Amino acid sequence: MDLLKQNEHSIERAIRIIVGLVLLSLVFIGPKTMFGLIGIVPILTGALGTCPIYTLLGFSTCKNCEVDKA
Repeated sequence: MDLLKQNEHSIERAIRIIVGLVLLSLVFIGPKTMFGLIGIVPILTGALGTCPIYTLLGFSTCKNCEVDKA
């Protein structure tokens, strides 16, 4: 099982990064709560292009992703 196999479409990746940045901004502006640290998760999954939950469920939104053969 390859956990770092790309399984996210590029549009989904961009949306995840934007949502993550918005959540992370809650730490610095707005209510200033630590709840915003949850934003790190979508930022990382968007940056890496892989979602561990998708991998476990055998799901992918990326139709033409290249799989690294290591």
